[in-house]
Amino acid sequence: MNTIKHFLFISLFLITSSSLFPEDRPYVILVSFDGFRWDYLNRDITPNLNSFAQNGIRALSFRPSFPSKTFPNHYSIVTGMYPENHGIISNSFYDPGNSVWYRMNDTVQTRDSKWYSGEPFWTTARKNGIITASFFWPGSEQQDSLRHPDYYKHYDHYKPYRDRVDTVISWLQLPVNKRPQFISVYFHDTDSYGHEYGPNSPEINESISRLDSIAGYLLDSINDMGFKDSVNVIFLSDHGMTETSPDKTINILDIIENDKCKIYDSGPVMRISPPEASLNEVYNTLKKSENHFTVYRKEELPSYYHYSAHELISQLIVVADIGWSLVKSSKRKGYEHRISKGNHGYEKDHTDMHGIFLAGGPAFKTNYQTGTLWNIDVYPLLSKIFSIEQSDSIDGKLERIEFILKERNN
Repeated sequence: MNTIKHFLFISLFLITSSSLFPEDRPYVILVSFDGFRWDYLNRDITPNLNSFAQNGIRALSFRPSFPSKTFPNHYSIVTGMYPENHGIISNSFYDPGNSVWYRMNDTVQTRDSKWYSGEPFWTTARKNGIITASFFWPGSEQQDSLRHPDYYKHYDHYKPYRDRVDTVISWLQLPVNKRPQFISVYFHDTDSYGHEYGPNSPEINESISRLDSIAGYLLDSINDMGFKDSVNVIFLSDHGMTETSPDKTINILDIIENDKCKIYDSGPVMRISPPEASLNEVYNTLKKSENHFTVYRKEELPSYYHYSAHELISQLIVVADIGWSLVKSSKRKGYEHRISKGNHGYEKDHTDMHGIFLAGGPAFKTNYQTGTLWNIDVYPLLSKIFSIEQSDSIDGKLERIEFILKERNN
């Protein structure tokens, strides 16, 4: 009798599990560890992530788009577009035509869909009847109901990390007709500590270990549900980090003395809009003074930057050498720019700006290592996993990344 009961219990469990996570219904959790540099995995302090990678996909590095900053790259990941095309050209930028700033800490502007071009993956998925969810992904809070996920959270920097994971798990436990198949979740830790203490500090190592523990908690929680083999998980980062110092600063106001120049941003990249009559003069002055930076006219910016098409990109773009910082300090105004111990935003091809890409689950090959992957290719990868038609306007290419997927039996 006990044998019969045991058999019935196991049969019921298998039937229930199959109905909860049917094989023809893919699930993907996209996890962002902001500022998690590619080589942080090589410090022998990430046992959970390294174990996960050994059983799935590990890329040598994950190349960001230019500028290698948080908001532009998170939106590139979910749209498959370069910032010049999706519109989020920096963490902050100015629209002179409407006299308004976009700033990542301004919730009114970050939720205004007018800034965002392209089609984020959650919109593509929703068009195809796929339920989506996001916990703090940049661009996920747009007020246009067609341009945010079905479930999403307003950003709270201090929301405990385990609470974020618990919410992701609770979403996976919803009834099938309400459960999201695509979930994105964001953690800021290594970015914050990388800026404050630098990428080679004891504090950043503690941060790396902290996020590795969170990765372990997420994976254990999925395993405890009994669905380890049913859910695909991708760990990635938007950019890396490099050491910076007050000794490596370039004060642009020591070079150009045109008070009518509009100077936007600081650190690795500056955008400068001189009066039209002074454009050549300002450009030539900067060009003659190039030392640890390079100045470009917008239309002459090398094509590999993919950073000249958008109308809000200024006429002049100044790019600092890796580790150097561009500042606009005016002694007349008593203003001094604070230089952090670590920064990002530099040229996308410098390896210090590269992040991580790890993936595992039923869609992915196992024990597979590859070279550098590009962040604009994640959107077509997701479209392939879900077998849906991707947006026509993307810059990403499926052929650069689809080899990490298992071959399907037709």
